[in-house]
Amino acid sequence: MKGYVFHGPGEASWEDVPDPGIKEPTDAIVKVSAVTICGTDLHILKGDVPEVRPGTVLGHEAVGEIVETGGDVRTVRPGDRVLLSCVTSCGRCRYCREGVYGQCLGGGGWILGHTIDGTQAEYVRVPYADLSVHPLPGTLASEDAVLLADIFPTSYEVGVLNGRVRPGDTVVIVGAGPIGLAAIATARLFSPERIIAVDLAPARLEAARRFGADAVAEVHEAPHQLVADLTDGLGADVAIEAVGVPDTFELCTRVVRPGGHVANVGVHGKPATLHLEDLWIRDVTITTGLVDTYSTPTLLRMAAAGRLPTGQLVTHTFPLEQMERAYDVFSRAAETGALKIVLGGEQHELAVPTA
Repeated sequence: MKGYVFHGPGEASWEDVPDPGIKEPTDAIVKVSAVTICGTDLHILKGDVPEVRPGTVLGHEAVGEIVETGGDVRTVRPGDRVLLSCVTSCGRCRYCREGVYGQCLGGGGWILGHTIDGTQAEYVRVPYADLSVHPLPGTLASEDAVLLADIFPTSYEVGVLNGRVRPGDTVVIVGAGPIGLAAIATARLFSPERIIAVDLAPARLEAARRFGADAVAEVHEAPHQLVADLTDGLGADVAIEAVGVPDTFELCTRVVRPGGHVANVGVHGKPATLHLEDLWIRDVTITTGLVDTYSTPTLLRMAAAGRLPTGQLVTHTFPLEQMERAYDVFSRAAETGALKIVLGGEQHELAVPTA
């Protein structure tokens, strides 16, 4: 089969790789029908995630069809169309029993495209399939469903829920890329008074308005002053960092009010300064996190009911074999206007209920 293989910082290619096979009785083999590229994949290519070894197939988000299962798999069978979660769960360790699947001690967590071969390929092996894939309703197109593998649960859990967004809040989201836009969409579920989006790119700020931001600011326009003006000098109740660079994290700590929350979602490849000389007295809560994907079933139901703007994030589509071109377009988002790119995918007929 073909897969997109990481060969070291700055080096990857779409090439022949061995077909995956069942290794454990809890495995499933999935034929990939739709896959997307994550900002984390770009961090890997930059060398920011040294745990990824050369020779690894990248990718941790996909929709596909089960083609084979191990003997212990009970909840899915060949022919089922499924969403592959970006996080794998053994279901038995302390963290999994507490719903903290991202920290799984039993061989799960974020492993696809990280410590084992991932989803940017024609086929992929999924460990612990019973707990790590989700059957999809026929009403949900693959192009929409694939965004629920990572981006929406990440924004919702690590940004909105960790940030404790509540009705009437002022929420500042720094970074209006895909994660930031999904954070806007899911923050709106909690009826904040206002959402303010901050970014470098005017096109992304315009997208933020479409997704529901009430105000936007370019970074060079003193966004901290805009936040102060809109909150009578108080500051944001919640600041969500959705980029992963030191400046954006530090901006979040400047715009948050005393007693507020900073929720870091971005993947950082460099140290950021924590200004405790200013923050120690302000009762600020700072959270970090890897998504656990416990919210995926809920988000799937909402997407199937048309309550999440998943498809609006997809700006480019490519055949699976054009992976290298898709990476080029995604890595130059400021020039290309790319938000989310989907490779493969097809519309599915509505499921017909049976008696």
